[in-house]
Amino acid sequence: MFAIKPHHGGISVPNLDESIDWYRLMLGFEVESRAFIEQIPAHIAFIRCGDYRIELFQLEQANPLPPERREPHLDLRTHGHKHLCFAVQDALAAFAELRGKGADIVFENVIGGTPMGFLRDNSGNLLELIQFPALWPEQGVHP
Repeated sequence: MFAIKPHHGGISVPNLDESIDWYRLMLGFEVESRAFIEQIPAHIAFIRCGDYRIELFQLEQANPLPPERREPHLDLRTHGHKHLCFAVQDALAAFAELRGKGADIVFENVIGGTPMGFLRDNSGNLLELIQFPALWPEQGVHP
């Protein structure tokens, strides 16, 4: 089997600049590149935080995200991509910081002993945060 590594996920948004600003403020993403793809046609931006990239698409006359796609449990009733997930060292602290910035928090929970939760980006897209401190072993944090 050939090797794979994560590269990016794609999200369609109504306003590219507003979404870039939201991901920068809430999660620390920075613009890696911007372009216009004539074949779609769409304005795009790759944003990056560490090794995680998101490709944001802005298309004219795109349909808005339906209400049921903004709720984690209702969204599962429709096949397709569901959400992006980001690991954090401390979910409680991360959600507290995001709440202080005015983020739209859907819920926080502990599932199977693991703190996690969902928030919506500025376009209503679902994002998950999951506490997974093992990804930071060099800082002496253990699960």
